[in-house]
Amino acid sequence: MIIMKKSLFLALACTAISFQGSAQKDKKEQDAEAIKKMCGCYEVTFNFAETFNYSNDSLYKPSKTKIDKGLEWAQLVSDESDKISIQHILQVGNPADPMIIKHWRQDWLFENRDLYLYNADNEWVYQQKTEEEVTGQWTQKVYQVDDSPRYEGSATWVHVDGKSYWENTTPAPLPRREYTTRGDYNLTLRGNRQEITDYGWVHDQDNTKILRQKGQEDVIIAKEKGYNTYVKVDDSRCAPSAEWWKSNAKKWAMVRTKWDEVFARKTDLHLAEKVDNKVLYKYLFDEEMVKKKRIEKVIESFVK
Repeated sequence: MIIMKKSLFLALACTAISFQGSAQKDKKEQDAEAIKKMCGCYEVTFNFAETFNYSNDSLYKPSKTKIDKGLEWAQLVSDESDKISIQHILQVGNPADPMIIKHWRQDWLFENRDLYLYNADNEWVYQQKTEEEVTGQWTQKVYQVDDSPRYEGSATWVHVDGKSYWENTTPAPLPRREYTTRGDYNLTLRGNRQEITDYGWVHDQDNTKILRQKGQEDVIIAKEKGYNTYVKVDDSRCAPSAEWWKSNAKKWAMVRTKWDEVFARKTDLHLAEKVDNKVLYKYLFDEEMVKKKRIEKVIESFVK
């Protein structure tokens, strides 16, 4: 009788473990499916508005409300068990002869433990999380147009009531629309929410503009709302972007490989804003910049 009870207990325990493993696998597949739904051709509307300001300066002027539109191709670059990479490419101008601009990139890593968290003034602090902290989570790593780091954070995809979304709050550099016009803050605390919709997806943001100075408490300057909609259109409209990527994929694979080497050092990272009075993306966007050694050398020259 005792032996039978033990056998039954073991059988039930094994069944529970098997069910748990199967459920986790199904959830991971559901997550990956949601992430890959961000690929394709989209009409994008970028909306940003400053909502509250906390400055003590009586002459403070809030940023103007910003609304932009564009056509964007989100190219699936990597589709592995624990990594999905999506390259965004802007297509602007005359549809018959558009200008193609390499835009941002997002990598999604499953149960990733290694993060580089922005700490203002072109510095990123390396942080390693524990296995328990990232169980079932995906890290979204966002990169600049030259594939240098921008911001990243880890969280769990949620699928409930017909919704699929991921949200996280993490420090980030100033957006391009701000860093050439604002000098009163040097860090954006980004509240990010990626939500898959019936028309495409939404990037919903609640951002805090912060002045960070060493040895002092952070000063909140203002709050900002961002709401970017990605409306799916026929992929044929982004055919020039897809063709451009085919022609340039090899070069940018070399760029990513070099950056992966830098990140693998697992140490705090400080990047120069300019080398010989020139920013990194202008070096890498040069059509003559195609040799592996030249690419590696120029990227390394920006790493302090």
